[in-house]
Amino acid sequence: MHSKIFFYSVLLITGLLFAQVSLAQKGAKYHVLNTFHVSGPGGWDYISVNPSTGNIYVAHSTVVSIISPDGVQVGEIPNTTGVHGIAFAPEFGKGFTSNGKLNTVTIFGIKSNKVFAEIPVGEKPDAIMYDPYSKNVFVCNGHSKDLTVIDPFAGNVLHTIPLGGKPETAVSDERGRIYVNIEDKDEIAVVNAKTFEVEARWPLHGGKSPTGLAIDKSTHRLFAGCDNKVLIVMNADSGKVVAKVPIGDGCDGVAFDPKEKRVFSANGQDGTLTVIKEVSANKYEVEENAVTKKGARTITLDERSHLIYLPTAEFDMSKQTKEQKRPDIVQGTFQILVVGK
Repeated sequence: MHSKIFFYSVLLITGLLFAQVSLAQKGAKYHVLNTFHVSGPGGWDYISVNPSTGNIYVAHSTVVSIISPDGVQVGEIPNTTGVHGIAFAPEFGKGFTSNGKLNTVTIFGIKSNKVFAEIPVGEKPDAIMYDPYSKNVFVCNGHSKDLTVIDPFAGNVLHTIPLGGKPETAVSDERGRIYVNIEDKDEIAVVNAKTFEVEARWPLHGGKSPTGLAIDKSTHRLFAGCDNKVLIVMNADSGKVVAKVPIGDGCDGVAFDPKEKRVFSANGQDGTLTVIKEVSANKYEVEENAVTKKGARTITLDERSHLIYLPTAEFDMSKQTKEQKRPDIVQGTFQILVVGK
């Protein structure tokens, strides 16, 4: 009798475990579809998709590597030492890279990739973006704690905007406002895209060290990925925090898919992608924490294909010390993860 009870108990437990695994697998929508291996040494930062060609541009040590949508390395933007970000101004036929160790921005042809010029900006330029409303390029300078405004047509600096804190990422509502994550102040600075004045400073109320930033221009909501494993959703008109959503560890990039109404947080420390559904302007639900790879902390999304790209590499964990923020990269293992449904 006891043996029969034990036998059926084992069957029941096994069945429950199988059901849980099956349910988890059924619910897991996003996963790594492909891996593009990229040659060249060194670290990386931001990644972007060229809207004119569909090619993928990734900041990689001293160059920007250019990868076709099918994973072929088709070119590079050279001499961009310490490169962090890439931006595109399609109506001007130009692209821009922020060169962190050179304190410059490189201007290149959006289709030819031919370098036109290299201009000085602030100290340690990091994220960079093009604003279609003002038709200017904005550069986040981490050490000088300001924004450099560039005229993409003339290729010169128009203005420098003091921010009073370290800017990490910037986005535009395309209606006249630029929003900037101020990492060391736990706030978002609101910049007037025409007057170049800081109009407001909005605290994140529980979000620490914001890094990634994205925007839903239809609902006027900002999505700030923070270092304390929370994504802050903020009203872009008033600065009111409307939601706090749990995310994975080590977020350095956030993306938003306007058609799918989903927010994505790239979590490099634990190697996951938090997928968040925008149910309404003030309601957000975590759908899953899809498995990516350790180090996949920055992100871009191709709105046409709805594919997500995340750069990473293999790491030598045996040599990491307590003082090191990140472990050593195994040279020759740089790669781009292609994630989708």
